Amino acid sequence: MPIYKADGKKDGLQKYKIRINYISDYGTPKQLTRIAYGSEAAKDLERQLINEMNTKGENSVKSLTVQELFDKYMESKRYEVRQSTYDKDIRNFRLYVQQKMANVRLNKLTVSLLQDWKQSVEEKGLSLKTRKHAYSIFRSTLGFAVKMEYLERNPLLKLGNFKDATIKKREMNIYTAKQFTKLKNVIKQLAEEKQENQNELSEWDFYTFFNIAFFTGMRKGEILALKWSDIKGSLLSVERSITQKIKGGDVETPPKNHSSIRTLQMPLPLIQALKEHRERQEVLEHFTEDYRICGGERCLRDNTLRKKNLHYAATAGLIAIRIHDYRHSHVSLLANEGINIQEIARRLGHARIEETWNTYSHLYPREEEKAVDVLNKIA
Repeated sequence: MPIYKADGKKDGLQKYKIRINYISDYGTPKQLTRIAYGSEAAKDLERQLINEMNTKGENSVKSLTVQELFDKYMESKRYEVRQSTYDKDIRNFRLYVQQKMANVRLNKLTVSLLQDWKQSVEEKGLSLKTRKHAYSIFRSTLGFAVKMEYLERNPLLKLGNFKDATIKKREMNIYTAKQFTKLKNVIKQLAEEKQENQNELSEWDFYTFFNIAFFTGMRKGEILALKWSDIKGSLLSVERSITQKIKGGDVETPPKNHSSIRTLQMPLPLIQALKEHRERQEVLEHFTEDYRICGGERCLRDNTLRKKNLHYAATAGLIAIRIHDYRHSHVSLLANEGINIQEIARRLGHARIEETWNTYSHLYPREEEKAVDVLNKIA
């Protein structure tokens, strides 16, 4: 922290420059230059600046706690992610990181300490998927520290993610075309038998929901967000999603990613089901093109949808599958008919075809059979 004699005087006193180097609040190197007149004043200013920088160093970003860092990180991404993703990240941090790591300062964060954290998560007996979610939010938080130059590198990367060599991939539950036909006939019969007030939710809304789910492979939130204005002839546009179970009620957001904004050509059974459902809704007093296809003025409720799904399966004599498994059923049907994986990825709205292949490659058994047939012909 040198003192330089400079050209110029004031009141007969020599001009001096005092130059100091320090680390800013954002962790980047900075330089500060100050002027003093007279040798003694220059030395006093130098001592003052040294004290200030030492104090500043004690309160620098490197001494931020993990909790303070996480709060900064979440503030930075508040308007960059869907509300459901934002809430999920906060929940995962609170459940799996906060208790053990919240008060640890960045300048005290060691690989050994992070290994202790991983071990504590392992001991909770959580599923591999949950442990990976815990690692993901912690890794992203420390990655933000690197991005903002609070840390030189992310120490959690040295340890890597959670692993389980014995884990088996969960078998995918699906409905075949025959099973789905049985299910939808049951829902249709229930809808026809039920005498309803037209201003209330109709059983036909659920019938329409499950038809859309099976014939398009759309995500639940995307289906619930559909409006009649999204239908143009045989084309269905996916432009939004609905998130429930968060503070403030339903929140409409863009779909999961940019690739999820897509246009799907509908098959004839779905076109007919939608045509009939529109005719039923058009007679309602407040019908507009902005009506939710599944629900009207307000989309179907997640909990009711789940209960209806279980009830319909039991009535049809089928094993109940999750709502998301209708998406898998759609893929299974197309894959087993030899539809190109790239088209399936487009219909699903996946950002990367690798995501589709990693999830659904096992649904292509016929390709393996074809490969063996080719090899069998070699003499």
